[in-house]
Amino acid sequence: MTLRPNISTYISRSACSLLLLLLAVLPAQAQKLFRLEKDTIPLMRGFQVSFDLVGAAQMMFGDYGQYEGAFRLNLHDQWFPIVEIGYGKANHEEDIVTGLAYKTSAPYFRVGVDFNLLKKKHQSNRLFAGLRYAHTSYKVDAWRRDFPDPVWQFSTGFGVRDAACYQHWAEIVVGLDAQIWGPAHLGWSVRYRQRLAHSEGDLGNTWYVPGYGLQDTSNLGATFNVIIDI
Repeated sequence: MTLRPNISTYISRSACSLLLLLLAVLPAQAQKLFRLEKDTIPLMRGFQVSFDLVGAAQMMFGDYGQYEGAFRLNLHDQWFPIVEIGYGKANHEEDIVTGLAYKTSAPYFRVGVDFNLLKKKHQSNRLFAGLRYAHTSYKVDAWRRDFPDPVWQFSTGFGVRDAACYQHWAEIVVGLDAQIWGPAHLGWSVRYRQRLAHSEGDLGNTWYVPGYGLQDTSNLGATFNVIIDI
């Protein structure tokens, strides 16, 4: 009569011990099985400096353009805060349609951030999208040569000198940069620009805005950059 209670007690104790063992072992095994690898890449990954060739080519072969450089931080190969600084210039004489001449030169800047869209972000090539806020303050000389009105014979020439202007605008950016050799990259971007606020005095829409471009063309723009990854 005393054997069965001893066996029951032994089985109960064994079952409890096994349950406690499973409760101790299973969480550790589950954690090992389902553990996600930690990304050991540091937050600060360096920075880039770049120079735009499109604006320089416009300056060299046309009557307007800009010299522009950029400084961009690399945060974890995913976020890229950026500052773009340039100097825009135009010297446009006697437009065929209006007969107007136009001259301006001024610095400008843009600040914003790019986001790496690639799933494998820790590589040398990047596809990115970004936003920019931009501003410039500039002065304009505009004039039209003096010639008599064909009917009334009065002078139709006029001139404005050092007209103070400014403009704020935003840009949506999509681009790519690819490693060529070592730290050297080449990249391009396409930009959609939207004017936010401006003041152009009595001139109406000025012909060219430093950093923004021609006022009477599409809001689209582009850059082609030589980039050094540091």
